[in-house]
Amino acid sequence: MITKEHIADWFKGLQDDICQKLEVADGLGKFQEENWVRAEGGGGRSRVLQNGNVLEKGGVMFSAVHGDLPEAIQRSFKLEQKTTFFATGVSIVIHPNHPLIPIIHMNVRYFETPEAGLKWFGGGIDLTPHYVNEEQARFFHGQLKNTCDQFNEHYYEQFKRWADDYFFIKHRNETRGVGGVFFDRLGETEHFTIADRWEFVKAIGETFTKVYVPLIEQNRNKTFTEEQKKWQYLRRSRYVEFNLCYDAGTKFGLETNGRVESILMSMPPQANWAYNFQPQQGTEEAKTISLLKKEINWV
Repeated sequence: MITKEHIADWFKGLQDDICQKLEVADGLGKFQEENWVRAEGGGGRSRVLQNGNVLEKGGVMFSAVHGDLPEAIQRSFKLEQKTTFFATGVSIVIHPNHPLIPIIHMNVRYFETPEAGLKWFGGGIDLTPHYVNEEQARFFHGQLKNTCDQFNEHYYEQFKRWADDYFFIKHRNETRGVGGVFFDRLGETEHFTIADRWEFVKAIGETFTKVYVPLIEQNRNKTFTEEQKKWQYLRRSRYVEFNLCYDAGTKFGLETNGRVESILMSMPPQANWAYNFQPQQGTEEAKTISLLKKEINWV
């Protein structure tokens, strides 16, 4: 039987593994750990790396929290009676200092409400290049498809579409990046047990370093210009806009009185806003904008 304690312990191990592999890939930076306690129940381990060789700021966060489900979330779940909840997971955002290394985000999580009998998993991985490299986008999506196909032939198509719709900046009419996979409320059904869902979520978690470390290595020694650096700061601003306006994890963390520093770990160390900036036609910047749209078939 899979218990919430077993799931939380595995997530802690995933945090350990990813931090170790990212430190090796960076070659200089080390994650600093803070343990925190949530007043209403539970807590977590926040690990942040800053000013590394190629990772300017990265967070690998673990949490396991519980208590009374806030009324706003209870209403969103359409639960008539008050209930307690338990939520655990790992959340990652990496902001590189090199404009040709993409931003990456991953979240894998488990949620349950014992009184209401709800249990489900959620999560996903998405890639946000400052400059879209089509070959690397195909590699990224190919690896995710390989992972999804081990569990269900429809997972990749379904969850890729979900990511396209979710990671969309409505007020800019553009996607946050080249997408990935996104899923939520994967519980037990006629065709899937909760154990099936758990094995899939574990595989997604283990895919993170398999896709990101190669992207670091492919780009870290490439030269870049000051203009490319300015573009990186501009693209980071779009990342900020999405996370503060639309990201469900940010909203959930703030509504459940989570640790603010951990919740806002996803913010880059620097981002710039330029008034009505329009890239010149035929440039790599214009090409990137043209590829920030839904329903691109990368595999």
